[in-house]
Amino acid sequence: MEELIELDKELFLYLNNLGVPFWDGFWLFMTEKLYQIPLYVVLLYFFYKYFGIKGTIITLVIVAILITASDQLSNLFKNVLFMRPRPCRAQGVGEFTRFIAERCGRHGYFSAHAASSMGLAFFTGLALQKKLKYIFPFMVLWSIVVSYSRIYIGVHYPGDIITGMAIGILLGLGAYKLHSLLIKKYGN
Repeated sequence: MEELIELDKELFLYLNNLGVPFWDGFWLFMTEKLYQIPLYVVLLYFFYKYFGIKGTIITLVIVAILITASDQLSNLFKNVLFMRPRPCRAQGVGEFTRFIAERCGRHGYFSAHAASSMGLAFFTGLALQKKLKYIFPFMVLWSIVVSYSRIYIGVHYPGDIITGMAIGILLGLGAYKLHSLLIKKYGN
C-alpha cells in the first residue's frame, strides 16, 4: 500500500508541475462548479424536450439525489474514514506543488468533483444517448477535464480522482436505472 501511495504522490507532482501560467485561467474555470451552469441549463433543456415536464421533474430530483450522494459519500471518506491530507497540505508534497486554487481543504480522498461530474456524465449520457448521438462521449470528456482540473490546481492526487470517477460511474449508473424506471411509470 505504501508503494501505491508513493506512486500516487509522484504522479501527482509530475502532472501538477506540467502546468504553466498561460493555462491557469482555463483550469480554474473548469474546476469552478458555478461556471458549469450554462451546460446544466442546456442539459435541462434537452431533458424537457425529450421527457416533458414530468420527466424533467423526475430528472431534477434524481440529479439532486445523485449529487447529494456523491458529495456526502466523499465527505464520509475524506473526513471520517481516511482523512488523507490534500497534496497542498501534505508534508513532502505541498512544498513542491504548483498550487493555484483559492483554498485548500483539509482532506482529499476521494474527489467529490470527480464523483459528481462523472456521475452526472454517466447519468445524462445514458439517459439522452438515444436522442443525442454524441452526448455520452462529450459528457465523459467533460468530466475527465473537470476531474483533471483538481490535479492541475493542486488539491487532489490522481488516486483521489480515479476513485471519485469510479464511484461516480456507479452512482451515475444507479441514477440512470432509477430514472428509467420512474420515467416508464410516471413519465409522459
